Amino acid sequence: MHNFFSWAQAQPERVVLTQADTGRRYTAGEIAQGAEQMAQWLAQQGLQAEETIAVLLENRYEIMQLVLAARLAGLYAAVISTHLTAAEVAYIAQDSGAKMLLVSSKTWPTAQEAVQGLALACYSVDGDTPGVAPLADALAAVPLGAEIDLSTRPLGRDLLYSSGTTGRPKGIKKPLLAPAYRQQRDPEVAAWMRSMRFDNDAVYLSPAPLYHAAPLRYSLRTLDVGGSAIIMSRFDPEQALALIERYQVTHSQWVPTMLGRLLRLPDETKRRYRLDSHRVAIHAAAPCPVAVKQGMLDWWGDILLEYYAGSEGCGTTLIDSAQWRARPGSVGRAISGQLHIVGDEGEELGVGEVGRVYFSGGGAFQYLNDERKTREAIDARGWATYGDIGHVDAEGFLFLSDRRADLILSGGVNLYPQEIENALAQHAAVEEVAVVGVPDEDFGEQTLAVVVLKPGFAPDEAMARAIVDQAAGSLSKVKRPQRLVFEPSLPRLETGKLLRRVLKDRFKEAPQAGFGLRSTSGAQG
Repeated sequence: MHNFFSWAQAQPERVVLTQADTGRRYTAGEIAQGAEQMAQWLAQQGLQAEETIAVLLENRYEIMQLVLAARLAGLYAAVISTHLTAAEVAYIAQDSGAKMLLVSSKTWPTAQEAVQGLALACYSVDGDTPGVAPLADALAAVPLGAEIDLSTRPLGRDLLYSSGTTGRPKGIKKPLLAPAYRQQRDPEVAAWMRSMRFDNDAVYLSPAPLYHAAPLRYSLRTLDVGGSAIIMSRFDPEQALALIERYQVTHSQWVPTMLGRLLRLPDETKRRYRLDSHRVAIHAAAPCPVAVKQGMLDWWGDILLEYYAGSEGCGTTLIDSAQWRARPGSVGRAISGQLHIVGDEGEELGVGEVGRVYFSGGGAFQYLNDERKTREAIDARGWATYGDIGHVDAEGFLFLSDRRADLILSGGVNLYPQEIENALAQHAAVEEVAVVGVPDEDFGEQTLAVVVLKPGFAPDEAMARAIVDQAAGSLSKVKRPQRLVFEPSLPRLETGKLLRRVLKDRFKEAPQAGFGLRSTSGAQG
């Protein structure tokens, strides 16, 4: 069986999708038949291969069905974040060239404002959205015996947009697969099966929004290989444990902030649920603090797999639990593409040297309608980068330092926020920490640390100095923060990705915020 539709035909009664909040379960036959009907309808609306539909829905099974329908019809499906403003939704709808927008009663208020003035057909997946044509009625009107032959079209796929943490989001457009792959397994899926240890018995828990690449693609791939997926409408740590026990979950995927919330559950809550079915816990999307990962390994055992990749799919690294224990902080060796560390002049750097992380031989992509950004990501050799900085050790294990855009240049010295954050996070009082550069008359920029304290600790100057002083053992004076601000929380996306730009913008206007520590640290020693 090479994909979901081929095995769904043979086992239509098999449950493949569960909506965790309602307990509603969907069979392979239901999902496949609905997707096939949607694909026909989309084609009959005049949509041609490689055109785009847009999907703005909360976490619900129709997202999966619509992306599967787009696959059959040879279309791109732009799945849009429900947290965007109407203006941002309008931008993506226009930028992607979407011919149609699928909404629900919950997302229609934003969508209604977004589509004003746009020639965009809108349909609602539920029947109680005033002013929008119900999708069910449109599908029911599909004439029998008027099927369009879709077999010669390429296989459609998602068209996902970057988070926009450094500006307007950009569509990441990957080539469609040739029609021949309708009869054979997608090579990306085959490689993923091997590396992430999925099989047709997999029960995959997805606690994250489906408008992000990994949750959507992993859920779809789980169906492709014959497994089943459990979709949470929103992440709740105790509910996640209950779902693992109830549905005998074998595989799951998390971001570090979720792992941190799981760890903070009371011990009696952790002991309440049986997790013995759980054999692979995958995490990515943001740096995982060493203490958090170590805590999860102590609790769950060596079932954690960590990978480094991006929506662009130009390369992937992977590290298992045993490898990580030997190299804390590494994100692994390349399993897709070949790793290269590149210097400022485009030269390839050696072991231990810090530079931009590139991959050769990975998947092709382009940023939609942005040739400049595409050129910045892909060099003359065809090597591609996600924009991160790091180094490799003698055995080829990658250690990330930071994003190029997040570098702090202080007095001519490059400072890496993640390195500073890792050191500050070792203090027992620190819950979370982010480091950004703020304007400084003497050095151009100075480092400012934004710290979230654990309950019970006082956010005063003595605590600020204690946190920085403890980090002195691993940070030279030039790397120690000159200022420290206490905040109740850090701005993050649901993926756990830190919105560093928000902090930069906030403290650019208030570079003297918080407690000044230059007397003990000194910007340049």
